[in-house]
Formats: sequence, structure tokens, C-alpha cells
Amino acid sequence: MKASSLSFLCCRSPYEESKVVILGCPLDLTASFRPGYRFAPNAIREASWNLESYSPLWERDLEEEKICDLGDLELAGTVREALGQIEEAVRELIGDGKRPLLLGGEHLITLGAVKALKGQYVDLVVLQVDAHGDLREEYLGAELSHATVMRRVWEEVGADSLLQVGVRSWDRTEAQWAREAGTFLGEGPEVTLPAELKERPLYLTLDLDVLDPGICPGVGSPEPGGWNFKDLMAFLSRLPADRLVGTDVVELSPPFDPMGGSAMVAAKVARELLLQLCKKFDI
Repeated sequence: MKASSLSFLCCRSPYEESKVVILGCPLDLTASFRPGYRFAPNAIREASWNLESYSPLWERDLEEEKICDLGDLELAGTVREALGQIEEAVRELIGDGKRPLLLGGEHLITLGAVKALKGQYVDLVVLQVDAHGDLREEYLGAELSHATVMRRVWEEVGADSLLQVGVRSWDRTEAQWAREAGTFLGEGPEVTLPAELKERPLYLTLDLDVLDPGICPGVGSPEPGGWNFKDLMAFLSRLPADRLVGTDVVELSPPFDPMGGSAMVAAKVARELLLQLCKKFDI
């Protein structure tokens, strides 16, 4: 880990006492449009200090929870090595009984987390909230990319364990595959969630570009026509928090967020997710 003088807001509990752990994963190796993801974890931490620790949405306070911010992983310069480091770190966290919130970093970090969690939870279901399908077999000659990550996740968990919400940008082949496999639930936040989400361990991966660029412009691949912030909060409030085994927030690109508004959005999303992870666990 790379120690940071910054923590996410008040999340400074000792590791041994914490049930939820924040880990920065500044992977920034496969960006195809707007790189800069390596700066995101600390940009989110910095923005968090403008927030209150109390969430009106959940009527709960981070000050009352045991959460540890471990800082950032020092990632290798190759994709496979970096993913291996993320997988190893998450495996160690869940082995210690912790629930991770990963701050990306590009979306590919999800693959490392899922590989680790799949070893612990054989019936894991992955819920992707995203503007893009990320289901390509390969992209720009690479099988490991932000544009292929959910295809690789599907290979880990199976099509019946991957659910996608919010996608409004597809390659034609991706769209056909998603229809045939039945992974896509719908574009809007009001989609019907399968009852099985209340019965299986759940990993949530949240790409900030699900939000409209007018709300969150500082992302790697902005896509017009997205959700507003309250749409996202309403969607999160419908999730079975007692089934969450981990989550990530990905694709913030601070160089394209000069006013810091997108980092503020990411920080507030992270605050709400942390409080969801802190709810009574029932796996």
C-alpha cells in the first residue's frame, strides 16, 4: 500500500476494528479517450472534506461507524500485474472479514476485485451501473481493457450472475450479446431488480459515467443522456445493503474536472455507499 496523509473524511478507525475498508486502486493503463484515473482516489478524498459525515438519505453518520482508509495500492506498470495486486489485496481484506470500497482508477479494477470475491462467495452476483456495456471481446487489440472488463467478469461469474443497469452506449455486438445473455435490466434507474439480489452476495460496480455529463463531466468517457444525482440515490436506496460484500466507484478523471465538481459527486456517492456497506451484514 502507498500511505496517504489524506483519509476519506473521518474514516480513520484502526484496521483491526473496522468492518469496512477503503482502498485506492489508481489503475490508469488502458484509457482510450481521457486518461487521468490515477489521480482519482486522492481527488475523491480531498473532495470528501467538503461533505458532512451525516447522510440525510440514510439518517446515519460516518462518525459512528468503524471504517479504515488504507490509502492507495502501489500498482505495477503492466495490466496483468496490477490486476493481480488488486486481487491479492481484496482477498486479504475479505479474509480478514472486511468489506471493501475501492476507489478507482479505471473500470478494469473490478475484475481484480471480482476474482478475489468469487473465491469466497461462489454464488456472487455482480451489478454494474454504467453508461457503457464494457462487453467487448477485445478492444484496440487488448483483451484486458476498460471496454472489455465486464466480458472478463462474465467469464468469472457467468451470465446469470452479471446484471447491467444504465447502459446507453453499445457496440452492436455487445448489445446483441447482452440481449441474448439477459444481462441488461434497462437504461433507467426505475428498472425492476431481480428478487435473487436479496438472496445472494452482491458486488456493486459503479461507473460515474452513468450520470449525465451535466452532473458529472469529469469522467473518462462521458455519455450524454444519463441519470441525475437523485436518480442514482434512489436506485442505491433500493439495493439490499445487507447483501453487499463490496463495491467500487470508478472512472473519475480529475484532469477533466478542473472545478472539482465531479470529484464532489464521487465523494458523496462514496459516502452513501460506505454507509450501505456498514449496515448489518447477512451472508
